Order: sequence, then structure tokens, then C-alpha cells
Amino acid sequence: MTSEIREQEVIIRTERGLTIAGTRITIYDVINYLKAEYPRKYIRDCFNFTDEQTDAILSYIETHREAVEAEYQEILRQAEEIRQYWEEYNRERFARIAAAPLRPGSEALRLKIMERRRQREANKK
Repeated sequence: MTSEIREQEVIIRTERGLTIAGTRITIYDVINYLKAEYPRKYIRDCFNFTDEQTDAILSYIETHREAVEAEYQEILRQAEEIRQYWEEYNRERFARIAAAPLRPGSEALRLKIMERRRQREANKK
């Protein structure tokens, strides 16, 4: 079986874009991991792909790099537009929540959260 036939069986186009057949995983999800430079084995295990699926997916991305990258950039642009829309939509709500008085009894929980944040920040340095 040639790699192109294998790719056609593994990569399909759905309303979500280029998708791995039989899953809800898009090729753009895989590209996120590739751009973060995760190794092939990690990507395979993370998405629970077979070796054949992984080979076909990576081959498809390499073979159609220009078109896949263009679609990926469009997906990122749309995601950013959606994020900005909801951030603006909820801006007033978040401001009201932040300004609201604390519930009685929540002070201890708030202090615990703040301490954990400080610890996490200290560990990053």
C-alpha cells in the first residue's frame, strides 16, 4: 500500500477540517504538538495512534506542508477572534465578579490559593 493511499484512509476532511479518521482529533491538534517539538512517540501515545496512523499523519503533513500550514494559520486566526470576542463579551461580568465582596468563610481558601501561586512562581525561577 502506498503512503498516499494510507494517508487518504487516515486523513479525512470534515466540517472541523482535516481530521484523523474515526476520531475527533484534527491534524491541527497534531501540528500543535509538532510545533512544540514533542517527539513522534509522545505524539503517538498522547493521541493513542497506531504506528501506521502516526506515519500516515506525519507523512501527510510533510507532503502537503504549504496547504496544511495555511489552514493551520487560518484556524489560529479564527481561534484568536473567538477568544477576543468572548473576552470582550464577558469583560463586565468578570469585573463585577472581581469587585463583589468575598463570601463568608472563603478567606482561608483564598489565602491557600495565593500561597500556592507564590510557590509555583518561586519554583519557576
